[in-house]
Amino acid sequence: MGQKKLMLLGGLRYLKPVIDAAHNQGYYVITADYIPNNIAHKWSDEYCNVSIIDKEAVLREAQRLKIDGIMSFACDPGVIAASYVQNKMHLPSFGSFESVEILQNKDKFREFLAKNGFNVPQAKGFDSVEDAMQDVNWCPWPVIVKPTDAAGSKGVSRVDTKEDLRPALEYAMEHSISGHIIIEEFIEKQGCSSDTDSMSVDGKLVFTSFCAQRFDAQATNPYTPAAYSWPSTFTKEQEEYLTSEIQRLITLLNLKTVVYNIETRVAPNGKPYIMELTPRGGGNRLCEMLRYATGVDMITAITRAIVGDPILETIEQKPYNGHWAEIILHADQSGLFDHIEISKDLPAEIVEEDLWVKKGDRVETFEGANNAIGTLVLKFQTAEELEKAITNQHIWLKVVVK
Repeated sequence: MGQKKLMLLGGLRYLKPVIDAAHNQGYYVITADYIPNNIAHKWSDEYCNVSIIDKEAVLREAQRLKIDGIMSFACDPGVIAASYVQNKMHLPSFGSFESVEILQNKDKFREFLAKNGFNVPQAKGFDSVEDAMQDVNWCPWPVIVKPTDAAGSKGVSRVDTKEDLRPALEYAMEHSISGHIIIEEFIEKQGCSSDTDSMSVDGKLVFTSFCAQRFDAQATNPYTPAAYSWPSTFTKEQEEYLTSEIQRLITLLNLKTVVYNIETRVAPNGKPYIMELTPRGGGNRLCEMLRYATGVDMITAITRAIVGDPILETIEQKPYNGHWAEIILHADQSGLFDHIEISKDLPAEIVEEDLWVKKGDRVETFEGANNAIGTLVLKFQTAEELEKAITNQHIWLKVVVK
């Protein structure tokens, strides 16, 4: 047998650990999108210029290249095409294409959850701003308006009154790939929401994680995640309930061996919700953070599974080896990046500082995940030290822009 070929859709830096894992397994890596200058293409063995939202075009290229596996890790727009190719070429798959379509379309997902008795916010999808504006009497203000098919918090707004709805709808429509948007009941949260990665093997949820997702209220888009910490703020009972519901969802959709990015939250009345579950690793290096915090290597596991090789290291639930945080570095103002300042009084081990810009580079305010300029990985001795530091970042962390 020849060297196995893995196609990865997208070209952002979050593919680096997947490419490294694939190379460590001896695989040939092909990265694909329509932007040749994206950074991930520097690390792969071959670049394929194709739109990752054009599933037929991706299929033609995958067949031409005779690939052994395909996925869209940390790249939401490519998940549909990856699933389509998996099923058309009879490659290792996440599950049926129909199941993946449900997970990737926000209004289809809400409909599926409601039909099957999950806790779910009220929601309606629309194909135009005008249609949405003419059907607002059902809205339980406040609401969240967002594209049904965009990631990275792009196009997302909270709206408190009907008078403020139109600009939010137009903003969401600008960021929708398919021209489809959703209005959704805004679920206030108890503690922090969670946005982190988990994994099933042959349909069984073998590793589940919950985190505390943090936001910068002063950012241009206050709904773009600005930091994460582990463990979560959920109770043990809430995590157990959500784990059971996630497994029920996986079973209903007949999903297989998959790394998921899962967003959950608990409402003020104590009711837990699965907000999103997508068959891909999350952006913002979430799988890498979990590898730091638990030693569980989902990246290598899914990389092997997706080309049909057995997973060598057992993926199983493990505790966090400390209190961990990831800071998404971003600028408070647009301009030219100068440097970052980290106080020596920070009571944490700086495990990794990953800066993506250099002095003089143009940076923009934090409107979406694509405006991040790097990450900090921190390990704290106590939960109290973590909470104090992560809620008072302005004291010990400064991104200097001129």
